[in-house]
Amino acid sequence: MSIKGKLVTLRAIEREDLPFLHKWTNDQEMNEMLGGWHFPSSMNDQQKWFETLHLNSLHQRYSIDVPGIGLIGTANLVDINWKDKNASHGVSIGDKTARGKGYAADTIMAIMRFAFEELGLNRLETTIIAYNAPSLALYTNKCGWTIEGTQKKWYYRKNQYWDRHVMGITREEYFDLVNKNNYWNG
Repeated sequence: MSIKGKLVTLRAIEREDLPFLHKWTNDQEMNEMLGGWHFPSSMNDQQKWFETLHLNSLHQRYSIDVPGIGLIGTANLVDINWKDKNASHGVSIGDKTARGKGYAADTIMAIMRFAFEELGLNRLETTIIAYNAPSLALYTNKCGWTIEGTQKKWYYRKNQYWDRHVMGITREEYFDLVNKNNYWNG
């Protein structure tokens, strides 16, 4: 099974994706825009990570494919909480030539459609480092997410501390968005 957007297809991560993921994992510029810990990663590390992907159904990770181009990045639904119907989400466009073409927005829309219309979740959330203006604009201006709070000096990057914005969207807000912008019918 795959998850279809208008421009992208989200599919299971395959072994042949690992060279791309290895390259992107070790890209310092990319890592500065993401949360979490980042250390140099070997191809062996990537292979060990890949071998454990299927072990935790509460963490779903996807490759982002574009027809005619191929793999451009990854997306996820993690920390899935089936009782309270929520999850965390992230997207990363590793192929720098694919940025700014609407693929990230379409990925987020596809993830929301899958989470709200297929899985029956009620809420998604993400966190973004304060200086990542492109991601903040993408989520808030194009995809209907709201900054719900700011955690002061959460991230340590570039020899200083940066705020972390906590963002979310509910099922109701998603349906309001797609009814307003006619995303899936346009």
